Amino acid sequence: QVQLVESGGGLVQPGGSLRLSCAASGSILTIYGMAWYRQNPGKQRELVAAITSGGSTNYAASMKGRVTISTDNAKNTVYLQMNSLSPEDTAVYYCYADVMVAFDRRRDYWGRGTQITVSS
Repeated sequence: QVQLVESGGGLVQPGGSLRLSCAASGSILTIYGMAWYRQNPGKQRELVAAITSGGSTNYAASMKGRVTISTDNAKNTVYLQMNSLSPEDTAVYYCYADVMVAFDRRRDYWGRGTQITVSS
């Protein structure tokens, strides 16, 4: 099994910054990619940013220029630096990982989510 543990959420004022972290642990042979998604009640979960094991990144259009995704492959950890936050960024942010857990077994894993609230 693989566990993803997020940290770094909380309350921030408009225009502020936050850095999220997500550490993967467990039976990991290879992590092919990691990502951050977000979701509000009654809405679909949407991609914020993704990064492959090779370092290629993909950002949601609404987040481009305001967020940076990065990894520490030695620690199986992904980070999301978010700047210029607005109330529209309020959501639960979920970590995702595409993991090979055995020679012939590749699985998707999700963290439990961390709440970010942008409010004055």
